[in-house]
Amino acid sequence: MGSINGGRVITTSSSSSIVERSHDHDRLREGVSMVLSQWNGLEMAVQNQWGGRDSTHKAQQLSADILSWFSQSKAPRYVEDLENLLHERMLLSFNTDIEDGSIEEALINVEIALHK
Repeated sequence: MGSINGGRVITTSSSSSIVERSHDHDRLREGVSMVLSQWNGLEMAVQNQWGGRDSTHKAQQLSADILSWFSQSKAPRYVEDLENLLHERMLLSFNTDIEDGSIEEALINVEIALHK
């Protein structure tokens, strides 16, 4: 699990037990799911099927991609990389260029979810 600090996302130590890591992963999954479900840009893209008939699946894949981004490596992760991932996925999956500041807002909400 990680937290956003000083412009980068820092991964916590992997020394916790499997149960604790599983619990952390569940909390992260719930937090990411909650943030994405409240993100108006993604909601509009899914409702209007900007990604085609499989827009719902693409939104679920975005959630999985974010979880993967957090769990792939022990190296520090930078907020800008996650922001770029969101921009890229919205553009490629939904043909939508989000420029209303909602991606940055979603990142703040992910940070809040990580600290709960």
